[in-house]
Amino acid sequence: MKIVKVIEVIASSETSFDDATQNALKEAAKSVQNIESVYIKEMKAKVENNKITSYGVNAKISFSVENRS
Repeated sequence: MKIVKVIEVIASSETSFDDATQNALKEAAKSVQNIESVYIKEMKAKVENNKITSYGVNAKISFSVENRS
């Protein structure tokens, strides 16, 4: 039986929201296998002197695990 678990990861980038999402996925992949999807729960941007200086995302990452019982 297939089980899907979800973790939340917060990541940032100085380039874009897309890059922040890639950073979240890259970090999660260091310790999680079988990643199936990424859902962006929140997006934030830090602003200084009327310019965006960093982009941040709160991502929910789902992955499958085998039920071994």
